[in-house]
Amino acid sequence: MSPNTNKLYDTDYGLWLASQIDSLKSHQWDNLDIDNLIEELEGLNRSNENALESYLVVILTHLLKWEYQLKARSRSWQGSILNGRKRIARLCKQQPSLKLRVSDLVPEAYTDAIEIATLETRLPADVFPTKCSYSADQILDFEFLPADEELPY
Repeated sequence: MSPNTNKLYDTDYGLWLASQIDSLKSHQWDNLDIDNLIEELEGLNRSNENALESYLVVILTHLLKWEYQLKARSRSWQGSILNGRKRIARLCKQQPSLKLRVSDLVPEAYTDAIEIATLETRLPADVFPTKCSYSADQILDFEFLPADEELPY
């Protein structure tokens, strides 16, 4: 690898990326900036997981609001749930192994969702179950919405 390639990573990311792509396409292995390529690939994987978790937070927040604020239900909440599910489906189509991460990411996403739902509904946090009561399959199911039971809130 030329010293310029490594320096390029720090000074012009777009040009560095183009040079790495060219080197890969032309099988010029000696021109590859392996350490920075590894870092970028790891970052890309983390980025996809972060996106997945972010969509989970939105879905879970709106599922909680849907379940615990029956009188305030809106199509906007349904739209947010649907959008999150569609985004996750697309991510998992591009990277099927991400679907295996959903169950692992739910607990932390659920904690965030409780915080947001508490803020948005003005309900006390202890109204919501401390553990997520929705399965990963329910969270991703385009048809699932929590039961229509009348709650005292």
